[in-house]
Amino acid sequence: MLNKLYTSEQTIKRRKIDYIILFAVSVLAVFGFFTVLSAVSGLSYGTDVVRTHIIALPVAAGAFLFGWLFNYQIYNEQYKTLYGLILALLAAVLVFGIVSRGSNSWFRLGFISLQPAEICRIATILIGSSFLIRNYQNIKEVKTLILFALLILPIFGLIMLQPDFSSIVVTAPALLLLLYAAGVNIFYFIVLLAFGLSAALFPILWTYISLHPEAVENSIFFYVIGQLSSNWLYIGGLCCLITVLGFFILYLLKQFRLYIAPFFVLAVCGVIMAGFFSGLFVNKQMKTYQRKRVEAFLAPDSDPKGAGYNVLQAQIAMGSGGVLGKGLFSGTQSRLGFVPERHTDFILAVLGEETGLLGTLFVLALYIILLWRTAYIATLSSDRYGYLVCCGIFGIFFVYMIFNFGMLIGIFPVAGIPLPFISYGGSNLVASMWAFGIVESVYRRRLTIN
Repeated sequence: MLNKLYTSEQTIKRRKIDYIILFAVSVLAVFGFFTVLSAVSGLSYGTDVVRTHIIALPVAAGAFLFGWLFNYQIYNEQYKTLYGLILALLAAVLVFGIVSRGSNSWFRLGFISLQPAEICRIATILIGSSFLIRNYQNIKEVKTLILFALLILPIFGLIMLQPDFSSIVVTAPALLLLLYAAGVNIFYFIVLLAFGLSAALFPILWTYISLHPEAVENSIFFYVIGQLSSNWLYIGGLCCLITVLGFFILYLLKQFRLYIAPFFVLAVCGVIMAGFFSGLFVNKQMKTYQRKRVEAFLAPDSDPKGAGYNVLQAQIAMGSGGVLGKGLFSGTQSRLGFVPERHTDFILAVLGEETGLLGTLFVLALYIILLWRTAYIATLSSDRYGYLVCCGIFGIFFVYMIFNFGMLIGIFPVAGIPLPFISYGGSNLVASMWAFGIVESVYRRRLTIN
């Protein structure tokens, strides 16, 4: 009996694939296929969508196998080649890609399209992890952080030129998690987090002012924020004010015998100003439909037939599903066309209406299982590179999950972020399968001694 138990334990330890991840992605892919099939039934282009999705499924399965069988450590060895490839892809799509809804993000390949940014999200994690491994001895130095930013900025710059804000929204938090997992100085981590938050805050404030012009008249704060979007005199004054205020705070701290290096004060001031200018750039680059999404987030009820229509109809569809749902292919809100973009951005509304609260919670549980196994496999990794890669992939899919589920309950704006395995989108499906194939590769080689 003891020998049998020992043999069973050894088999589990030597297992080459994590069946829990395999089960979760398989079930999600099946759920996704039938949800997309239901969402597009009745649409004039529904046949094309289903055909493309059917083609994408075996390609995605191949990507999963490739990620699993291919030694993930090769990405670490060939990170420069991978970096060059994704920069070339992102540059090529700007020249040879097709323009759709104001974004130049797709290659047209016959009757299917390829969105390079989807693949590049995962590749960016692989490249960033490799860089951090190579600079592990100097990970707490500011120089390492600057070099990391210089490595990532060309990727983000090319994505912004498309423009594809959703890719930045998904990838940036994952990179922050990657830096934290690598052991970056906590102060620098907070600085980067503050930069990201300030860069996102200013476009939201300017959109709020456009919805509530009376705020400019009734508040000095909103008046100044409104002027900062176009008046360079106010912009220069803000920079000077932030710097003076920073050193005034430093002076006060010294009076209480609390000594902080001037570098830290300059860093904080620099982050606030950099965040402002980044926010100004994002605000200028935002397309009309993207600004409408922010407006719908800030005040969905103020324009129920305009900016807030999508979110309100999606919430109605979700609520009408009840606990058990109306049944597959029986969602009235979605099939009658009330839910827009129902096979992409609002696929979760279709799922909720047709499978109800139980179906939605089941899908959420599968995502949580995927995140749990990814985090667990990170701790099993035989090397630090595998650990960081798993952390980065965890970050990406965590953002996918909270944005999609948070969007429908109104705590996040509609950002055009797909729900992996469920939403229609061949490029995202292939990239997602490849990502979890890489996680399986880390699991397969967890007993390797490097």
